[in-house]
Amino acid sequence: MLLGKLAIFVLLLVEVYPIIWLLLSSIKGPDEFSANPMYALPEGFHLQNYLDAWNIGNMGMYFKNSIIATFPALFLIIFLGAGAAFAIEKMRWKWSKGVMLLFTAGIMVPVQIVLLPLFTIFFKTGLLNSLWSLILVYTTFGLPLTILMFSSYFKALPNEVIESAVMDGASIYQIFFKIAIPIVSNAIVTVALVQFFFVWNDLIFAMTFISDTELRTIQTGLNSFTGEYGQKQWGPIFASISLAVVPTLLLYLFLNKLVMKGMTSGAVKG
Repeated sequence: MLLGKLAIFVLLLVEVYPIIWLLLSSIKGPDEFSANPMYALPEGFHLQNYLDAWNIGNMGMYFKNSIIATFPALFLIIFLGAGAAFAIEKMRWKWSKGVMLLFTAGIMVPVQIVLLPLFTIFFKTGLLNSLWSLILVYTTFGLPLTILMFSSYFKALPNEVIESAVMDGASIYQIFFKIAIPIVSNAIVTVALVQFFFVWNDLIFAMTFISDTELRTIQTGLNSFTGEYGQKQWGPIFASISLAVVPTLLLYLFLNKLVMKGMTSGAVKG
């Protein structure tokens, strides 16, 4: 019993300490990083780091670009993924298993393999250095896992419910929007949160397809905090990382119960 509690304490320490260290480092003064050890507590509350990160470091602009690229992609991922999974699991057509196999195979495609072909396609179509390129890529790479997850949730939807709706004269679109979607609402939160973390924390696609400073997202914008002669401004850097990490952490903690319900609902047969 004591050993189990000790293991839980060590696990919490490993998980929580980096976040606390990050927040404490974000309020340190410029001289503290060179004069004191990295593990030393801050001598005061240097909140100017957050102002510099937001204004001078353009974190406000990077936040806006990340939001513009993230939420339309999330909407497309959820809408298209739920529709495709419903069609594969609950509608009878010849190529349903083959289509599901193709989407499943999409999970195994390494990102690095498609960077050069996508770069060429976006260059020829004029989408390079545009947030539309990120939205399209995020949607494409998010669909395979989303369809796979939604398929397991729709399997738990009893066919008798759909048959009863059909007998009452409901169309396939009414069944999807008024019956299927409300039933898997917890699953939608789970899938949306999983995809949100993938899209929000993306670095490789944003660095490859975006070169304009005014179109950078949060992750690529973190590289621009340099002072005179290229010296790193550690205070604003830690403040900007805190601004990027803490909101996502709070979002997960707030939606934690819905996420747990969504993760278990697909494993229960109705």
